[in-house]
Amino acid sequence: MAFSTLRYELSPQGIATVTFDEPGSPVNTMKPVWQADMLALADQLAADQAALKGVLLTSAKTTFFAGADLKGVLKLQASDAAAGFVGIEAVKKAFRRIETMGKPVVALLQGAALGGGWEVALIAHARFALDNPKISFGLPEVTLGLIPGATGITKMTRLLGLMAAQPYLMEGKLFNPDEALSLGLVDGLTSTPEALMDMALAYIHEHPEAQQAWDRKGYKMPGGSINSPALANGLAVAPAMLFKKAHGLYPAPQAVLEAMVEGAQVDYDTATRIESRKLAKLMVSQTTKNMITAFFFNLNAIKAGQSRPSGFERSKPAKVGIVGAGMMGAGIALASAKKSIPCVVMDVNLDKAKQAQVHPLIHASDKVSDLQGCDLVIEAVFENRDLKAKVTHDVEAVMAENGVFASNTSTLPISGLAKASVRPAQFVGLHFFSPVDKMRLVEIIKGERTSDETLARAYDYVLAIGKTPIVVNDARGFFTSRVFGTYVMEGAAMLSEGLPAPLIEHAAVAAGMPVGPLAVMDETSLALSVHVIEQTRADFAAEGKTYNTSVGEHMVERMVHEYKRLGRAAGSGFYDYPRDGPKRLWPRLKEYFEKPLQDDPQVLQTAIQQRLLYRQAVETVRCLQENVLTSAHDANIGSIFGIGFPAWTGGALQFVFSEGLNKFVDHCEQLSKQHGEGFALSPALIACLKKHAP
Repeated sequence: MAFSTLRYELSPQGIATVTFDEPGSPVNTMKPVWQADMLALADQLAADQAALKGVLLTSAKTTFFAGADLKGVLKLQASDAAAGFVGIEAVKKAFRRIETMGKPVVALLQGAALGGGWEVALIAHARFALDNPKISFGLPEVTLGLIPGATGITKMTRLLGLMAAQPYLMEGKLFNPDEALSLGLVDGLTSTPEALMDMALAYIHEHPEAQQAWDRKGYKMPGGSINSPALANGLAVAPAMLFKKAHGLYPAPQAVLEAMVEGAQVDYDTATRIESRKLAKLMVSQTTKNMITAFFFNLNAIKAGQSRPSGFERSKPAKVGIVGAGMMGAGIALASAKKSIPCVVMDVNLDKAKQAQVHPLIHASDKVSDLQGCDLVIEAVFENRDLKAKVTHDVEAVMAENGVFASNTSTLPISGLAKASVRPAQFVGLHFFSPVDKMRLVEIIKGERTSDETLARAYDYVLAIGKTPIVVNDARGFFTSRVFGTYVMEGAAMLSEGLPAPLIEHAAVAAGMPVGPLAVMDETSLALSVHVIEQTRADFAAEGKTYNTSVGEHMVERMVHEYKRLGRAAGSGFYDYPRDGPKRLWPRLKEYFEKPLQDDPQVLQTAIQQRLLYRQAVETVRCLQENVLTSAHDANIGSIFGIGFPAWTGGALQFVFSEGLNKFVDHCEQLSKQHGEGFALSPALIACLKKHAP
C-alpha cells in the first residue's frame, strides 16, 4: 500500500515500523493527506495482523510530530463545521482501530510531540523518550483557541484523572521527558536512539497483547470517579472560577472542561465523540483564528527574526552593563544573568547597586570605569534628557569600542537622545516593561542613525534573555506607550463626560483588558502622566507648534493640580488606598463627575468596550501608516504583550480585520462624530489597512 506522509516497513520478525515523514516539510502535521494515510495505515495493519508482533511509531524529523495543520484551520468557514466533525471522527476511528487490534504499539519520542503530535503518541500503549530536558510534550491547543480534540482530552483525563489533568488540558501546560515519566505518561527514558529502540522492542516482547489502560477489565479513573464527594465539590466551582478569570471571552478552556466532565461519565468512544463536536465548533470560530494568527504565526515570525536585519550572524553580548539599579535596572540584570550573561550593575549609590546583586553573574558597582569592556550597556535611569545625555557621555568613554549603547526609555525619542552619543550608529532603544521578570515584551527602537548591525545585535540579545522583541521606528511614545496612552486617556475622557467610574473599569476588564484605564493610570502615576503631557507641550512649543490637549489629558491634569491626586505611589488617585483594606474608587468621582445614565447599563458597557478597543486599534493603524510599525506581527504581539490588548482578538491589527474592514471603517466614522478625531480614519489610513489585510 502506498503512503504519502509516512513509510511502512514490516520486518521478518513481525515488527511494523511506521515512520512519519511529511515530504517538503521540517515537521509532521495533520494535513488531509496525512489523515488519509492514517486510515490506510489502519487497513494495512489489519491486513498484516497475522504476521504482526508489534508496531513502532517513529519520525524522520528532529521532532516526533508537530500537530494540526493551522494554515488549513485559518481557511475554515462556519459552514465547514459539519465536515470537520466527520473528518475528526474518521481519524479517531483509525486511531482506535490501531490501538485495539490486540498488538502492542510503541511510540519512540526522539523530539517534541505537541498538540496533535502528543495525541499521535497517545495512540501507543507505551511511550519511550530520549532523556533531554529541552524536549517538550503536551497539549497547548487552548493557547491557540483550540482544544485537544483528537482523543487528547479523553485520554489525558483517563490517564491522570479529572483534577490532575486540568493544568495540561485547560491551561496547555507543557512537560519535559522527566516530568512525563513522573506523571506516568512515558514508560522509560534513555540517552540514545539505539537504546530507545531496544526499550521499545523489549516492551513488545513482554506485552504481546497490550491494551490501553481504560480498555482493561477493572479500570478505575485516577483520583476518583466524578461522583466522589471531594471531586464533585471541586468540579462544582470550576466553571465559576473559569468565568472569573476569562469573562467568557475564551471558549476553548470552557469546552475542555465540559468535554472532561461529560466524557468522564460515559464510555470511551462516546467521550471522544463529545470531543469531536466541541472541536468542530471551535475550529471555525473567529476567536480561534485570531489566536492562531497571533500566538502561532505572528510569534513564530518574531522568533524567526522576520523584523531583524539580515546579513549579520546571530550573537549575544559577552558582558552587559546596566546603569541605574532601580527596579527596572535590577530586573534587566537578573533576566540577563539567568541566561548566563555576566552583568555589571552600576549606580551612584553603591548600596542600591548591591541590592540588585542577587545572582553570581551580577557585579555591583558605583564606578563607571567598571563598565569597561561591556559590549552592551543599557541605561535605565530617570526619564530626563540631561541625565541620560550625561550617562551616555560617561559610559561611551569606557565601554567596548564596538559596543552597543541602549536607552531603556518609554517615551523619549531615541534620535534625540542619540545626539549625546559620539557613535549614534551604535545607539538604540530597548524599552523593557515592568516588572521585567513577568513582562515578555521588549520594544526595540531604531533611531534615525541606528545601524542595521546594531539593530540585529539588540534583537539577538532580547531573544537570548528569553524575551519577545518587536522592532519600531523612532517616534514620540514609539508604539506601545503611544497606544497605551490612548487607552488610559479614553477612560479619563469617559469619566469627564459623566460615565460612572465603576462602569468604565468593569467594562474594560470584561472586554479582556487586564486592568481598567483608571486603575492602570494610578499604577503608572497620574503625576508622571502630567509630566509627560507638559513635556510634550513644551516640545511642541519649541518646534513652533501648538499641542492640542485632549479631554482625557485635561481630566488628568485636574486630578493632579486641582484635587492633588497623584497616583497610587502618593496614596491617592482615581482610587483610594487605605492601609487596612483593598483599594476602592475615590467616592468623590461620583460627586464631581458622574451624570445620570441615559441608556441601559448593559448597552453602555458594550459601547464603552467598543470605544476602548477601537481607539487603541485606530492608533495602531496610525503607527503602521506612519512607519513607526513595519509589520502586522509586531503590531499584534506588541499590543498583546506590551499593552494588554485582549488576547482573544489576536492583537490590535488582527482585531480590525476580524471585525471586517467595512464594518470597522463605518464604526470609526460614527465614533469620530460622537467622540472626536481620535477615531477618524483618513483615506491614507484606510489605504494602509487594505494593504495589510490578510
